[in-house]
Amino acid sequence: MELVKEYPISKRFPELPLLSAANAKKHPDLIPFAFGHPAKESFDISLLSDSAVSALQLDGPRALQYSGGAGPDHVVNWIQQRSKHVSIIVETQNILVTAGSMQAIDLATRTLTDPGDHVWVEAPTFFGAIRQFSLAEVKISSIPMDQNGLMTDELERKLKEAVKDNAPIPKFIYVMPNYHNPTGVCLSIERRKKLAELAYEYNFYILEDDAYVELSFSGEKLPSIYSFGPKRVIYLSTFSKTIAPGIRMGWALADDEVIIQRMKMLKSDGSTSVFVQEIISHFLADVKFEYHMKRINDLYCARKDAMINAVKECFGEEVAFTEPEGGFFLWLSFPKEVNTSEFASAALSRGVSFIESKFFYVDRAETNHIRLSFTFTNEEDIQKGVKRIAESYYQCKKSIEVLNGV
Repeated sequence: MELVKEYPISKRFPELPLLSAANAKKHPDLIPFAFGHPAKESFDISLLSDSAVSALQLDGPRALQYSGGAGPDHVVNWIQQRSKHVSIIVETQNILVTAGSMQAIDLATRTLTDPGDHVWVEAPTFFGAIRQFSLAEVKISSIPMDQNGLMTDELERKLKEAVKDNAPIPKFIYVMPNYHNPTGVCLSIERRKKLAELAYEYNFYILEDDAYVELSFSGEKLPSIYSFGPKRVIYLSTFSKTIAPGIRMGWALADDEVIIQRMKMLKSDGSTSVFVQEIISHFLADVKFEYHMKRINDLYCARKDAMINAVKECFGEEVAFTEPEGGFFLWLSFPKEVNTSEFASAALSRGVSFIESKFFYVDRAETNHIRLSFTFTNEEDIQKGVKRIAESYYQCKKSIEVLNGV
């Protein structure tokens, strides 16, 4: 048998750090605040089952072919109508159904950029998007956020500086306007308008990732960034948070049909599973969607309240946070001198996982935050999990004080 020689694989794969929670499943009593997953109680198993049977019985032979049956058209029509809730008016030919919103991010990135181009993101931002941008071999920079989202004044200052210095303008800016991952904040209407204005003035695109838009505890929906600048926005969303992530179905829409056509050209899988689209078309036809979302949002709101109460009880004034009005996440901020990675492993050994803040930054990383997901875990375990994190933090704090002779 010949010795196997070392093989030089592609150099495009970035060296990204392994999440501390990556081995979390190994703990037998894990409370997984690291998991950005929907609650299992949010899945309408009965209706999904009926929808799958209907897809086979009513149009099975066509639904199982490459091109599918009527389902994909029904799904696109539903997306078109639902988009009006965030002030988006779009033609069906400008909508592309994708294998989850992650594929939409990938397709948009490869459509808009070449290796070496510049992309700007919020600080902090979704680490999955950072990975996609890194694989596209672009240069990533960040703009800070506050409780009202991306700081557009700082963005404008940086754009002016780039023009003055003859430096590259970003090909696009990646933004999560509603219930941001990880901070949970929403971009204000004023900043949505300003961001769209800057996109027109400086000729860049906005990648508007609106995965959490339906998860509003009040039911209120703000107009999309797209509605203020459709010629320079690609809008993305997903069924992962409203139906189930396992169906792997999201979408992208753009006013410019050329953009959508080029994204289709890059979509090497052809059509997103036409049979799954057939199932989802039956689901959407039969579900009382507003009631469905109210049930989910009531569940998540109760879990969010449980987590906030536990944080207040266990940490008092030691941490700060902005209470989210929707979405999946609570972003805890510790004193500036704290490095949350220093007690992540201790928390994991106690049976609770979270994601420390260093993974959400591309430059000038802040290390004194953690992201907690309140959707996946029941209220009793939320109380236990927050207590375990507090025990890990205070033990770490005490050890540091001893070392420093305090």
